[in-house]
Amino acid sequence: MMKKLKKIPKFKTENEERKFWTKADSTEYVDWAKAKRINFSNLKPSTKTISIRLPEHLIDGLKMLANKRDVPYQSLIKIILNERIDQELRNRI
Repeated sequence: MMKKLKKIPKFKTENEERKFWTKADSTEYVDWAKAKRINFSNLKPSTKTISIRLPEHLIDGLKMLANKRDVPYQSLIKIILNERIDQELRNRI
């Protein structure tokens, strides 16, 4: 006997949907037996633009390091921040 699935509600924002799925049982909404595996290889994470004031000597140093690594300096900032955040989180566990 096939279980009747609930209708997935419409969401106004991604955050609203995220909150819904943290509490909802997906098996009440999705027949996982019919699911197919797919690849989202070109999916990029959501980004948010921020403004940050840095001393000029710090920016100059970042640009020199970025040039040595042959990456844009803003990308290098993201790399460095990500590495440091990972390190801090590992050290706290």
